[in-house]
Amino acid sequence: MKILVGLLLGAMASFAYSQEQKAEEQGLIPIDTFSRDVQYHSIKLSPNGDYMGVMTKQEGKNVLLLLDTKEFKMHHGVRFPENAQVGDYHWVNNERVVLSKEYLKGWQDHPQYYGELFGVNADGTQGRYLVGYQGEMQTGSRVRKATPLYGTSYVLDPLVHDEDKMLIVTYPWTGSKEPHTIVYEVDVNRGQRRRVMGSPSRMAQFLTDEQGRVRVSVSTDTSSDQQVHIRDLEQGEWVELPLSELDLSDIRLHGFNLEGDIVYASAAKQGEPSGLYKLNLETKEYELVHREGSVSPSKVWVDDVNKSVFAIEYEAQYPTYAFVDSEAKMSQRLKGLLQAIPGRQVRIVSSTQDGNMSVVWAGSDRHPSSYYLYNGKTNKLSFLFSSRSWVDVEKMAETTPIQFKARDGLNLYGYFTAPYGKELKDLPLVVLPHGGPHGPRDWWGFDPDVQLLASRGIAVLQVNFRGSGGFGGNFERAGYRKWGTDIQYDIIDGVKYVIAQGWVDKGNMCIMGGSFGAYSALQSSIIEPDMFKCAVGVVGVYDLPLMFEEGDIAERASGQGYLKKVLGEDETQLKAFSPSYNIDKLKAPVLIVHGGEDERAPIEQAESLIEALKKAKHPYQYVLLEDEGHGFYNESHRLHYYQQVMAFLDQHLKL
Repeated sequence: MKILVGLLLGAMASFAYSQEQKAEEQGLIPIDTFSRDVQYHSIKLSPNGDYMGVMTKQEGKNVLLLLDTKEFKMHHGVRFPENAQVGDYHWVNNERVVLSKEYLKGWQDHPQYYGELFGVNADGTQGRYLVGYQGEMQTGSRVRKATPLYGTSYVLDPLVHDEDKMLIVTYPWTGSKEPHTIVYEVDVNRGQRRRVMGSPSRMAQFLTDEQGRVRVSVSTDTSSDQQVHIRDLEQGEWVELPLSELDLSDIRLHGFNLEGDIVYASAAKQGEPSGLYKLNLETKEYELVHREGSVSPSKVWVDDVNKSVFAIEYEAQYPTYAFVDSEAKMSQRLKGLLQAIPGRQVRIVSSTQDGNMSVVWAGSDRHPSSYYLYNGKTNKLSFLFSSRSWVDVEKMAETTPIQFKARDGLNLYGYFTAPYGKELKDLPLVVLPHGGPHGPRDWWGFDPDVQLLASRGIAVLQVNFRGSGGFGGNFERAGYRKWGTDIQYDIIDGVKYVIAQGWVDKGNMCIMGGSFGAYSALQSSIIEPDMFKCAVGVVGVYDLPLMFEEGDIAERASGQGYLKKVLGEDETQLKAFSPSYNIDKLKAPVLIVHGGEDERAPIEQAESLIEALKKAKHPYQYVLLEDEGHGFYNESHRLHYYQQVMAFLDQHLKL
């Protein structure tokens, strides 16, 4: 088998090389334009604006650079050895950052985090382990030193008004699946900590006000039957709010009003998309502030300075904004920025303590992420960095939102990308279902996979099928136990919609995807065997019964419960929905790409499909990346993957 795979890879690599030569001769954009790691992301200002944190990637791992904002000179860089990388980070005073340590286990979307927090000054001095399961021994002081803390901890509030302290929230590692969370006050220099309070309900998140006081908590163990508590600042006691009459679920806390007597939370009612509500802390009354009919907020924006909510962002199609307080300083700033950077999605991602300086993110379907520095005193917007400076935005393709009806009348949204410079007629098409399926969704914005395909003259269709996240609980649950039927019908109906518009050539289409998208690529090709000329499955699941036996989901009791909920336990139906058991209905040749260390969709999934393909003598090609997992962290692996995919598509599509 290894010899066969090696010969196949060699043949494909040779074909890919010839395709690159052909692409170069035709003046096409090089493939590595899309496979390269982003240069910069996660930019944050220190409280006084003297320093700036910038995340970059080195050897596929996140590294934190600490620069000054006058000359943009690097003062220090933070990186972890071996398979560890920098995770989230916070400025806790004008000179010091606290950062989390993550471990890469081979799947791009799920680095592992064990609650370890480190502190370091901008000049690289006083680096210290502050919080985590490692630590110093206690020697009798009533104030706990940086002793081991057995739980997963996150920065709750950096307390920038207090240069020596921060608040963290810890989810204890106990025998309980749903422990009560704990808030600690931690010395940012030495790691000594003091217990502030425990949560009044299980798995609770907390919200602090402008002064850093813990004011509100909400349980997060389930999206329904949640408990919301308000803290009496005088007595220090928690008071539960009666929620039974409100019929609210999926409650998430965001921020306050300027006066601090109203808290804003997003919540859903009767399974519909979430809206933004305000809760009066004195009267204990809820009131709906804003709700879109078809989609939940993608982001609720909070002023870094005073923790007040100023805007809501929605993305059913193009990004739109609703302003909670149109006259608020940050609302006015965001409105001005939208005018200054037209045609792009704009976000204020970090501000100084006095609110005078802000880091601004901007991006679009054709523009990779770019960052700007805004000075409120001079009203000047200065360009900082582009995440992909090598991309020629003028040659990128435009992505257009679409809306259509599924065969059962359900309203669906999606995106269609037409190649740059091509007539919108009879185009070759690749359908690109997203992963998940429950929770993730597709968005309008720069997507390297989409732009690579479009650069080769291929149109791309993305469908937010039932089961996708962001459109309400009812929409997401509509995909439960419908993986092999209704979800695929939504994708197929999207294909029929773009065919009916005359945009694509119905005889020149392929389908590809990763994870659940790989499952959809095979399953849709089985349901509609004459629709697609080829199918590409990347780190996919193809054998649904096997999901209960292999992989990191199956290892956990919660994972088994999830699978029973979304897939059911009828083995006959599970096999009927599994590509591995239905190859006899498949006509499209298949490319399978898998990671040898994938724990989410383990290698047994690819092997199950390959065994069925071999037994049926069905044409397939197989690319195994032995040291990759559920995604491609390694830049060279990503390039290799793109080369193989484009070579395969070139064999089966008329380009």
